[in-house]
Amino acid sequence: MDINLQDKHALVCGSSQGIGKACAIELANLGASVTLFSRNKTALEKVLLELDTEHGQEHQVLVADFSKPEQVESIINAHISAQQGYDILINNTGGPAPGPANTASASAFINAFNLHLVSNHHIVQALLHGMKEQQYGRIINVISTSVKQPLNGLGVSNTIRGAVASWAKTLANELGEFGITVNNVLPGATATARLDAIIEGKAKKQNISIEQAIINEKSIIPMRRFAKPEEFAAAAAFLASPAAGYITGINLPVDGGRTSCL
Repeated sequence: MDINLQDKHALVCGSSQGIGKACAIELANLGASVTLFSRNKTALEKVLLELDTEHGQEHQVLVADFSKPEQVESIINAHISAQQGYDILINNTGGPAPGPANTASASAFINAFNLHLVSNHHIVQALLHGMKEQQYGRIINVISTSVKQPLNGLGVSNTIRGAVASWAKTLANELGEFGITVNNVLPGATATARLDAIIEGKAKKQNISIEQAIINEKSIIPMRRFAKPEEFAAAAAFLASPAAGYITGINLPVDGGRTSCL
């Protein structure tokens, strides 16, 4: 099975921590040259030092605030004009704040739409020419299992993730003839700073300890544990590889079986 990523170039968004960082490390381990992309330059430079270079890769950092799509568009377009293209794109951005949909402000939906879908779209458009030319592209969107089953207390996130999933499926239909695949990977409860914040919020709301909130969360997962970011990254890396060339337009949960629908 060909999962070798030598001579491939990957752009990994939200790669300063958590799932994005784990994906960047895994892609580098498989031989890809990785560009780390987020708003926190200091954190990105620390991750840069952790990336494997034994295959002769050259890694780099790109900085923009994804809540400002026009900034993302400007930065990525300037970067692409001066650099060679990319074979692999991991779209990944921190999720919207928790809370019910019915009390969320209109601006919360607009901001989340810009943060996720619009910024993603600017990046895809910047990379498409190069992918089409080489007849190879892997666009992988980190979304949420909420696209299959809405999660309680994540109203804005549920809404926007669904929009991103539909956008991705549409792109998969449009780009398949060029050898470009577009897939969504759906993390369940994964041991990251975002999960810590969600658990803390549930503990306060339910007036229980954080320890009890963790027990409650694990009890609804068939595997009775949280995922490691590295486990998610392994799934994303497979979809980025030549071996996954005939897989496109799917939603792949990496959730320990938590999602109750097929």
